[in-house]
Amino acid sequence: MEKKEISQAVITRLPRYYRYLGELLENSIERISSNELSKRMQVTASQIRQDLNNFGGFGQQGYGYNVKYLHTEIGKILGLDDKHNLIIIGAGNLGQALANYTSFERIGFVIKGLFDINPKLNGITVRGIPVKRMDEMQNFIKEHSIDMAILTIPKERAIEVATMLVDFGIKGIWNFAHTDLNVPDDVVVENVHLSESLMRLSYNLKQEENKNNVK
Repeated sequence: MEKKEISQAVITRLPRYYRYLGELLENSIERISSNELSKRMQVTASQIRQDLNNFGGFGQQGYGYNVKYLHTEIGKILGLDDKHNLIIIGAGNLGQALANYTSFERIGFVIKGLFDINPKLNGITVRGIPVKRMDEMQNFIKEHSIDMAILTIPKERAIEVATMLVDFGIKGIWNFAHTDLNVPDDVVVENVHLSESLMRLSYNLKQEENKNNVK
């Protein structure tokens, strides 16, 4: 049977569903309807049903969704039922801030090490995570079964380092460098362009200002 193609828009919304359902669990809410969930998420109930129907639906008419079950199933869809060992390349302010973000572990991403070319950073720890030299990276990746990496380095070095990571067997890269990476098709790259995010925020603010001016 041909595998159904899931749109990028649906995939983008799945982490939001997972987060909101997690908050419901923390508040001991066992069941919720698509209408109630839509009010919390500011997404229409029909959109929620359409999104979830891509994966089987999960709901029962007249009952709604079992929050724990739906949270678990979306976690499986997102691959969060597996642990992912990752490293951070670049132990500057951003790299250290990400290493200090403890919520990574709660969703299955375990930061095993940081790497930097600055010899002054070698040997220090961030939340117990060691900063190592770049020439130690290949063996470290192999020994700790690392499958993902976060790049927080200048764009001038990002392409070279990304090539190294691919050669060392990394299959997923979260890229904060302000450049696009040319990697094989079987390597997944998530680009995080902070400046582009700010531009989108500026655009949306401008649209709201224009609406208010019209009123």
